[in-house]
Amino acid sequence: MATTRKTAKKERKKINLALQGGGAHGAFTWGVLDWLLENEDWEVTAISGTSAGAMNAAVMADGLVEGGQQGARDALARFWKSVSTAAESSPFQRSPMDVYCGNWSMDNSPTYLAWDLLSRVMSPYQMNPMNYNPLRDLVAKQINFERVRNCKQLEVFVAATNVRSGKIRVFSKEELTLDSLMASGCLPHMYQAVEIGDEAYWDGGFMGNPPLFPLFKHGGSTDVLLIQVNPVERVELPHTAQEISERMNEITFNSTLLRELRAIDFVTRLIDEGRLDSNEYTRVFMHRIEATKDLAPFGASSKVNAQWEFVELLHNIGRQAAKNWAHDNYDSIGKRSTLDLNHEFN
Repeated sequence: MATTRKTAKKERKKINLALQGGGAHGAFTWGVLDWLLENEDWEVTAISGTSAGAMNAAVMADGLVEGGQQGARDALARFWKSVSTAAESSPFQRSPMDVYCGNWSMDNSPTYLAWDLLSRVMSPYQMNPMNYNPLRDLVAKQINFERVRNCKQLEVFVAATNVRSGKIRVFSKEELTLDSLMASGCLPHMYQAVEIGDEAYWDGGFMGNPPLFPLFKHGGSTDVLLIQVNPVERVELPHTAQEISERMNEITFNSTLLRELRAIDFVTRLIDEGRLDSNEYTRVFMHRIEATKDLAPFGASSKVNAQWEFVELLHNIGRQAAKNWAHDNYDSIGKRSTLDLNHEFN
């Protein structure tokens, strides 16, 4: 008589996510989240996000409350589709030559180039005195912040930069509002600072892209998966004014992340050497999903390109990157880091 062999059920891995900002490149992060939510082997317990990463985090929390993991997948898909639909009326469009050549950047878009030049000599307070921001209306329609604040399945932390003090401001899930989310993605050359109470805020990427420390528990261990959309390294030396500006922005927006990774590496070594009590200090296992080879060729100006075909491409790249990473690193979760921090600094 034939017997049926039961397949052992895989252990469900708990992870915390750290989501970088990056404009339309946040669709890559959507792809990663979509794959993780589709697979029951993974449970996301907390997210720290900045700018587009913060948007993804808030949408995911909203969707989890509304309909569980499938609800979160549906909410993320609706959000990015609405972003793409809104972008159809944006003045920033690819040039006909770029469309013909399959170039996703805005480097040859007359409107983008004119705005880039003008933004260097005029502030948003001069160019946009009414502070019009179409993304604000879109976010208000797509996200139910009351549901986000009452989400029990997930902790959410959103970063912004205090304009006056220059310090990071991390908004917890209970503090999350339309204003705090818009503050996290407020690029100072595009929009006026977001004022909340007596303070004004700019994009959180200046001081934490994304911040990792909100994800650390008191003692014990935790796994943090960094979803990185901004390359740390570039092989090519920038030569044009635009290339130099883009590389400066990448370095600036990665600097605080690298400092936190150095601190994690330092504390981990002290714990391993017995010089710090592991019951008092958190042992952090760091992991990373990135697709530098796939994303770097698009260029920084493609971050304002939310054309649906491009968004879909980024989403698919994200899904594949998540699938590959999970296949290679599933067994390491809860046991060791898969991101070689020493290699990152040397």
